[in-house]
Amino acid sequence: MADDSITIEHRDTPGGGEYRARTADGEHAGELTWHPRGEDVRVADHTGVPPAMRGRGIAERLVEALIADAREKGFRIVPACSYVAAQFRRRPDWSDLKA
Repeated sequence: MADDSITIEHRDTPGGGEYRARTADGEHAGELTWHPRGEDVRVADHTGVPPAMRGRGIAERLVEALIADAREKGFRIVPACSYVAAQFRRRPDWSDLKA
């Protein structure tokens, strides 16, 4: 079940970018990192959620934020991270975004 008290924010980093999940009190709740491959492809290379935060739908929300940005900004995704790859297999409606 998704935790509504979690916020997801995106920030660019020198080598790509990351989506960060935080609790209402600012505690780190997870991250998804990516690096670019050309102009219109992002390689999702890591998704992690601390053990104490697992089971709250946080990793799924991180991937959903990446997917929403891909739809809005027009890039495609290489699911190099096993969790992101599993989400793509579960969601055939995302197949148009897979690079």
